[in-house]
Amino acid sequence: MTGFPILSLMLLVPLVAAVACLVVPREQARSVALIATLIDFVLGVILWANYDIGGAQWQFTESAALFAGFSWKLGIDGIALLLIALTVFLMPVCIGASWTSIDKREGEYYAAFLVMETLMIGVFAAQDLFLFYIMFEAGLIPMYLIIGVWGGADRIYASYKFFLYTLLGSVLMLIAMFWMVNEAGTTDIPTLMAYNFPVEAQTWLWLAFFASFAVKMPMWPVHTWLPDAHVQAPTGGSVILAGVLLKMGGYGFIRFSLPMFPEASAQFAPLVFFMSMAAVVITSLIALVQTDMKKLIAYSSVAHMAIVTVGLFAFNQQGLEGSMLIMLSHGLVAGALFLSVGVIYDRLHTREIARYGGLSINMPYYAVFFLLFTMASIGLPGTSGFVGEFLSLIGIYQISSWVALICTTGIILGAAYMLYLYRRVAYGEQKNADAAAMPDLDKREWAMMIPLAAVVLWMGVYPESFIAPMRKDIAALDARLAQAKPKGDAQPTAGQGTSGKPMAAHNSGHSAAHNAAPEGAH
Repeated sequence: MTGFPILSLMLLVPLVAAVACLVVPREQARSVALIATLIDFVLGVILWANYDIGGAQWQFTESAALFAGFSWKLGIDGIALLLIALTVFLMPVCIGASWTSIDKREGEYYAAFLVMETLMIGVFAAQDLFLFYIMFEAGLIPMYLIIGVWGGADRIYASYKFFLYTLLGSVLMLIAMFWMVNEAGTTDIPTLMAYNFPVEAQTWLWLAFFASFAVKMPMWPVHTWLPDAHVQAPTGGSVILAGVLLKMGGYGFIRFSLPMFPEASAQFAPLVFFMSMAAVVITSLIALVQTDMKKLIAYSSVAHMAIVTVGLFAFNQQGLEGSMLIMLSHGLVAGALFLSVGVIYDRLHTREIARYGGLSINMPYYAVFFLLFTMASIGLPGTSGFVGEFLSLIGIYQISSWVALICTTGIILGAAYMLYLYRRVAYGEQKNADAAAMPDLDKREWAMMIPLAAVVLWMGVYPESFIAPMRKDIAALDARLAQAKPKGDAQPTAGQGTSGKPMAAHNSGHSAAHNAAPEGAH
């Protein structure tokens, strides 16, 4: 694959197909979209097959100067590879989920999805700072249109809320990027990842990036746009929103906040821990009382992504690897759960949990798939959800046993609301004749469920195949963070007791690491 611009080709295919969707007859648009997403999926498989796990950190690199201060620079490491693979895997599922439910302006709908695929792949492949920013922010536009045009009754409110929340923080990030380029003299992301920005400037730079990434995750308390967006979005929109768009915030932390501002990341780790712990407990309790299936799964997404941020700021390899695995697993499982809701919504046109019940009688195959995805969301061993949460909690336990304890309650609460949901939908008495008469999965739905179920089980049984491509890159990030690594209450050092609070323990560790650094290292 040396010299072959496969990344540019993966960006070009859906873009060309998007234009085609606007000009072909509307009944053919979905076929064009499906073919384009399947071509990109095949290219993604080729990309994975040709990725050299023991090779250079950045592979499949492309570079072309466009104009002053801006270059077309693409390249991936193992982390980006996995997220691109997740994107191209979920996109055909989104097209399939929309096959019969979208009956107006089909050309524009599928074009919006294809443009969004280009932009999502571009976010993970970009190696130029401003190219990343353009891809990162432009992705808002097609999602805004998908919610606002093809969404539910309150789609306008939800789309504006989604757009304003996610755009506001990104303005600060752009200002910070200009300062960084002026300071470092380059827009090359790999170079900036190794650049030692002044410690006093890192605080403000970190906060500027955090304003954007925290909303994208989303972190508590800036998460309130997510339930509204999920409830109003069509099924395909919910799948890709939960599956890939939420991962951009986590990717931003891994690619920018942690390697570029390690001292500031250590300084603000207690803030991240507090916000994450609050998200785990509060959003899980809110999920318990939901009557709308989509809203329940949306709140569960906030709780799961909180474990991601905890693992990222644990500053160790287990936490970082666990966070990446959770992002991959959550992309699959949350997407599958929203797809499961869409399957029965297409039949009964309601998301109210009380309208269902006893579906295991008339939809037994559907009930089996729904059970598998429910168990994966809980983190049952043997499914994709277990490995990532286990590693993340091990990672954070090395920093603070209290943070680990509170975050572990998320697993207990997750079991409570997910099993409660499943019992009310799949079991019990069939009180509604229309729900009892719904047919089981058709061929199109089987074609979407089987690949999702297979990868959820594959990831749970053999996680090494997903850890191996990113292990070297996670180790490099861990080494970069070593200069600011906090010492937690679970790893006392000389002169430090075992009863220190997480914040106090963290600050003392940061100070020691910072003071011990060689002169001029920052």
